[in-house]
Amino acid sequence: MFGLRLIAIACTFLGLMPLLPPAPASAFPQPLAKASKVSKAKHAVGPRPARWCGWYMRTQKGGGPELNLARNWANWGRPSKPKVGAVVVWRSHVGLITGRMAEGHWIVRSGNDNGRVRERPRSVKGAVFRVG
Repeated sequence: MFGLRLIAIACTFLGLMPLLPPAPASAFPQPLAKASKVSKAKHAVGPRPARWCGWYMRTQKGGGPELNLARNWANWGRPSKPKVGAVVVWRSHVGLITGRMAEGHWIVRSGNDNGRVRERPRSVKGAVFRVG
């Protein structure tokens, strides 16, 4: 039966008259979503906003919705020097220091870095550092 529904969908897509009436969406199996740390945490921190680096940090460190705004991480925890595990806060971005390169750049993991979660070397000049 599923094969006939697939043919009907293909016919509709191609602009041909389908052989069967359209099936309700419930007739098709739903894909299983892969569970990830972020998708599990999403339920705890709410839906992801358009500017989501602060939201992503909340999935890693916790905190209330005021921390969706990156700059508010400058008031989280207590002040620190740059070190692995510290939250690094720029004017409009926030990330987590995960390492240091030989030439001195810190490796930072952050959300909404070019639209995705990335871990890469970053200059932390002018940034604020906080630990929980």
